[in-house]
Amino acid sequence: MNSAINETGVDKFMKIFIYIFLTFALLIVLYPLIYIISASVSDPAAVNSGEMWLLPKGFTLEGYKMILENDEIWRGYLNTIFYTALGTLINLAVTIPAAYALSRKDLTGRNFFMGMFVLTMFFSGGLIPTYLVVKSLGLIDTIWAMVLPNAAAVWNIVIARVFFQVTVPKELEEAAIIDGCSNFKMFMKIILPLSAPIIAVMALFYGVGHWNSYFNALIYISDKDLFPLQLVLREILVLQEMSSQSTNLTGNMAEALHSKQQLAAIIKYGVMIVSTLPVIIVYPFLQRYFVKGVMIGSLKG
Repeated sequence: MNSAINETGVDKFMKIFIYIFLTFALLIVLYPLIYIISASVSDPAAVNSGEMWLLPKGFTLEGYKMILENDEIWRGYLNTIFYTALGTLINLAVTIPAAYALSRKDLTGRNFFMGMFVLTMFFSGGLIPTYLVVKSLGLIDTIWAMVLPNAAAVWNIVIARVFFQVTVPKELEEAAIIDGCSNFKMFMKIILPLSAPIIAVMALFYGVGHWNSYFNALIYISDKDLFPLQLVLREILVLQEMSSQSTNLTGNMAEALHSKQQLAAIIKYGVMIVSTLPVIIVYPFLQRYFVKGVMIGSLKG
């Protein structure tokens, strides 16, 4: 029996079209990455003048040297690692128990609580009320302002709830209860060991979110010693933008600003690479968990 499938002219045309479309999409995605990598090792003058548009021009590692010697960048790096680790732990400590509780059919009022959770996905108090709450709790200019306001994401709770409903056998829970196991002990001894996939998925979702987050720091943090790396990068980019638009400054102020602008121009692309490198390195090894997170609840069997 011939295993090959005979393709019609339309099939061949569609296959060619798909390959062309995917190649075009790949180029659109790859170009910014290649540009940033090339710009990080190119002469800033060549980058700013537009001479460098793909491959490096005037190869130099001066930007990376300055990055390695810059205390603010390293402090931001350490802060981001700390915020990511602490924030992810808090997220998991809230999300997993909440999702499991909402998945239990014997939880009185679970539909009401689930409805209240989902309601917050569509309606919220807004930025100003949230800021006032954070301020009234005394979290301004503290590390807790970076991790507590976003302690849980409702969408992740919904995903984890579906996982528990679909994956954890109800017979297992009933057997544990018959054997005299309390709800807390059952959660710690039985449910958590079976929940490694969803814990990994949630840790990745939350971890990447914390690593890329800068808005909370922008709103709640004014102490530079607490700045995450993304906010340090933002300051570098804003500094260069301000310098390029400042035409009325004279004397020492203009000279000092121009000097800082040159420094920002040299290191800004390198900082982009350094800030995203950990996620780029880790993602290929953990990609399957992202795929699993998307597929959770789509199949049952």
